[in-house]
Amino acid sequence: MTMDLSSLKPDQLRAINNVIGRLSLRQPQQDSLRALAVAISASEHKLLNPKRDVPELLETLKAQFPKLSDFERDFPSLCFALATGVGKTRLMGAIITYLYQVHGIRNYFVLAPNLTIYEKLISDFSPASSKYVFKGITDFVLAPPEVITGDNYESRGAQFMGDMFGSVRINVFNIAKINTEVRGGKAPRIKRLAETLGESYFEYLSNLPDLVLLMDESHRYRASAGIKALNDLNPTFAVELTATPFTESSRGPVHFKNVVIDYPLACAMDDGFVKEPAVVTQRNFDASQYDKDELETIKLMDGIRLHEQTKVDLTTYAHENDAKLVKPFMLVIARDTTHAAELLSKLESVFEGRYRGKVIQVDSSKKEEETIQALLNVEHVDEPTEIVIHVNMLKEGWDVTNLYTIVPLRAANARTLIEQSIGRGLRLPYGKRTGVEAVDTLSIVAHDKFQEIVDEANDPNNPLRLKTRVLDRPEDDVSKQSVQVKSNLEQQLTGSGVTATGAGGNREVQEPKATYTTPNQQTVARAALDVIKQYQTRPTDAPTSKALVTSEVKAQITEQVKAQLTQEQRELFTEESVDITAIVEQVTQLTVDNTIDIPRIIVSPSGEVRTGYHPFDLDIAAIKGLKPIDRTLIQQSLQDNHQTIRGEGDSGNYEPVKQNYILKKLFDYDDIPYDEQAELLFDLATQAVNTLAAENDDDVVENILQNQSDAIAKLIHAQLNNHFFEEATEYVVDVRSGFSTLRDCAYTIAQDQPVQSYRDTVRDVSRIKQMLFGGFSRCLYPVQKFDSDTERRFAVILEHKHEKCEKWFKPAKGQFKMYYKRGSEHPEYVPDFVAETADYVLMIETKSTQHQNKDGSWNEEVTEKARSGVKWCSHASEYLAQHGGKPWKYLLIPHDAVKETNSLAYFTQQFAKAE
Repeated sequence: MTMDLSSLKPDQLRAINNVIGRLSLRQPQQDSLRALAVAISASEHKLLNPKRDVPELLETLKAQFPKLSDFERDFPSLCFALATGVGKTRLMGAIITYLYQVHGIRNYFVLAPNLTIYEKLISDFSPASSKYVFKGITDFVLAPPEVITGDNYESRGAQFMGDMFGSVRINVFNIAKINTEVRGGKAPRIKRLAETLGESYFEYLSNLPDLVLLMDESHRYRASAGIKALNDLNPTFAVELTATPFTESSRGPVHFKNVVIDYPLACAMDDGFVKEPAVVTQRNFDASQYDKDELETIKLMDGIRLHEQTKVDLTTYAHENDAKLVKPFMLVIARDTTHAAELLSKLESVFEGRYRGKVIQVDSSKKEEETIQALLNVEHVDEPTEIVIHVNMLKEGWDVTNLYTIVPLRAANARTLIEQSIGRGLRLPYGKRTGVEAVDTLSIVAHDKFQEIVDEANDPNNPLRLKTRVLDRPEDDVSKQSVQVKSNLEQQLTGSGVTATGAGGNREVQEPKATYTTPNQQTVARAALDVIKQYQTRPTDAPTSKALVTSEVKAQITEQVKAQLTQEQRELFTEESVDITAIVEQVTQLTVDNTIDIPRIIVSPSGEVRTGYHPFDLDIAAIKGLKPIDRTLIQQSLQDNHQTIRGEGDSGNYEPVKQNYILKKLFDYDDIPYDEQAELLFDLATQAVNTLAAENDDDVVENILQNQSDAIAKLIHAQLNNHFFEEATEYVVDVRSGFSTLRDCAYTIAQDQPVQSYRDTVRDVSRIKQMLFGGFSRCLYPVQKFDSDTERRFAVILEHKHEKCEKWFKPAKGQFKMYYKRGSEHPEYVPDFVAETADYVLMIETKSTQHQNKDGSWNEEVTEKARSGVKWCSHASEYLAQHGGKPWKYLLIPHDAVKETNSLAYFTQQFAKAE
């Protein structure tokens, strides 16, 4: 959203940007922090004055925030409504940091709705926590905020009473505990007199001139007895944080009147901050053919099928991207506790009992705090639970990120199913979407309600959008497994095979071919390989892998291997005649034989760097669709219901030059250098105005520009990103390593799929991505997976006896760390093949001609990938030429040219790309 920041001083803007950068705030968090800064500045700091006139302050802030109509408290209170998963606790940390750095506020009172969130907040405010909210804030490195809690305030809080200076103090209290204490008319313990102090801790806090109240999940206790008791705390002002800015009543939801930032779940889904929900059914499923129990069993079994597929996909993703392993779990929503117990018994007996001991039941028979703690434990990878049976709708405090499958078995209408099912399941395990559908999707199994839910989700009045997912019937379904493949070199030296992880656990897909068979030999070989890997980052000592077999480097490696072994190991190896020098000699030679030199290349701009935007024509489709907004004012008599039109209302904000409506909105974007790009921006605004003028009368154009210029500016801003350029007078190429060992590969394939010979014709090419291929003689991996039959056929060519290919492989993600431009993004580019011949090293991309334009040229994405590949090959060739290596060439081959009758020399001659 755009916001008027004109009231902020330069030092305040710098402070905001500093906090945003240090805490890596997301856009809605940034907007919230700016809104608070604007509220303070626009009120001329009266928001920070305990003696302010509250009604007058309200009127001042109403002009800044259209949704604000009432503080709903005796003191100023502003609500920031951010969707679940966006990061309310981090925003809390940002607010505290800004208020301390800019306005010197040291005292904060944080309210939690229950014990779990109370303990979580205490942890998040503690420097030892992995989720410490002030990480990166230099002010708090040497003097972190003092955290005073509802359990230790009588001892720890007393230390600071009377001390008006010192560090920041964050008081964290549980409103649920205060509610309990005030029942029956008693005063909460915090209000009771502490005889040793002469006053209560509550009195001390209420007399502080700079106390700020922060209310987490404030909708949970808005009208509670405890919050009424805390009105006497009389804070300077309050900040409310919630994902649901309303309370429930017999007449329906009652919306908060003090919302200044509203960022609902639909926005979080659109912006990619949470998972995408998908409703799931079976293909050609007719729910009327089954009774209630049969339908329930089918949904459970399909839920488990989905869960097992997701588990495989998450395992592959973690191995492929060197990311943490995420253990997914499935949530089953039961009708009642009796039904939950029946489901527990059923789930532990299906699938040969492999879920026995992996299902837990949490319901009203346990306390809410115990329930939430049990659910929080499910997130841990080493915790065995994979299925949770729950009766009630899940509430705040359950911040797990690994819920991926939901099976609702309680009767409910479509809207309720959507709201309750999505519940707490949308948090992302990696903090952002990965682009991998299985990792980014929450699945809701709803065979009998599928169409009803789809219709509800497609209702124009429903802001949430759900994907649909159709499962094959069980008899047609192919179970999946995740396969981890080490290179031939790793297998020979370590004895590791090709392992698969699936529903049945781990197993060997292919036995390793180990060069060393005894444990002591393998110990030396592993140590030698570890030392060799260190030489990757020492291009001065080993500019290419060939340097490893020189006498000098081999001697160095031998000495380093011996240094890694203990005295006891060396004596034992001597007794068993383990020749360390001979093993190092063999390992270095094996490394050279099983390596294609891939330098690690870093290209950095040098000298003057020029940035800007290439001129372009706007994509005007969305602008054409804009319609005027009717702002006609209608007056209706309460006596006779007679209506009178009081004028065709407008914003009253006229601009003599129509383009200015748009330019003023573009000026609010921090990343646009307005002065430098004024001519281009005016041209784009003119294109937008002309588009509207071609379709509408002048008064309609005026209406659209007055009321929807922010939408037009947002569209222009998005398109500007696609035409951004960065040019330097020169670039410096830095080679960080002369060679690199091959990364492990991770694939998802069909369960129990035998390894196929790469020469065998694949009849059903649609299933080729579910298969593994082996039997190679020149490949540097024992098995490979192909994304198309074109790739398999190209591997056949590389393996031909008459070809001059010495060795080849399909690179794993991260092998090159090469990136290409795709709009404003820079995804990693992973080519299809790398092959070494007697004269060249080839980077090869095989591409379907579907990616070609009508004139035969390749589309933009393929072209950008090729541009990155060609540049990389050029830099690599230049480096290797200085060290006796082979030059690299980039080949872009159309799929219809991949024929076994064509040679590698032919492909090199016909399809090599140059800069």
